Amino acid sequence: MRHLSQPVPHTIPPRALLTSGLVLAALAAVWSALVLTAPVDRMQGVVQKILYVHVPCAFSAYLGFGLTAIAGALYLARNDERFDRLAAAAAEVGVLFCSLNILSGPIWAKATWGHWWAWDPRLTVTLLLWFVYLAYLLLRSFTEGSDRTARFAAVYGILGATAMPLNYFAIDLFGGAAMHPENLERGSLGAGMGWPFAAAIAVGFAAFVHLLLLRVDLAARHTAAELAARERDFAR
Repeated sequence: MRHLSQPVPHTIPPRALLTSGLVLAALAAVWSALVLTAPVDRMQGVVQKILYVHVPCAFSAYLGFGLTAIAGALYLARNDERFDRLAAAAAEVGVLFCSLNILSGPIWAKATWGHWWAWDPRLTVTLLLWFVYLAYLLLRSFTEGSDRTARFAAVYGILGATAMPLNYFAIDLFGGAAMHPENLERGSLGAGMGWPFAAAIAVGFAAFVHLLLLRVDLAARHTAAELAARERDFAR
């Protein structure tokens, strides 16, 4: 168990939460307008606009899982519970975005490939990545509250992040076996699609930051309440 003498965690200032929420709302409004007016792809039709949801969710999931690994490494190096809470919060938000990526993909696949799912290398590795971090969250939920669990989760989160390069470069690694299109490069989007795509990425990152702040704040409040309850029990 963790010590009763540990400092009370700091919550996120309400002004920071309000600011991140307002930034997200403003960017979402711009994104909506740009996506609605973006040109329709001649080959795929309007369903191609799922691109402006599907890809940003993937990038935000990468951000969450990468931050989980970084925060886990900092926790191992400094033994500071703030980094442990950050790692757990980033993993939760990352799993949320990875879930949205997996759910939006079949809609696009059905319209372009003719079926909801295919064991394409990137699809398969994305599902594997989702299971890896879902297991991370389950591990923490079943064994919450010990330093040993936090250390094990930190190592697990670092090792789990090694699946991200495999996911991103799956198309290059498997070549002709991949049904997914190649990774986006400069100039690969059609005319008029660049700004909507940039806005989509910005909204994805803003949503990630806002949700992360909310989750870190909730975790800090939960920890503070637990500490207060333990101190009351100890004083009896």
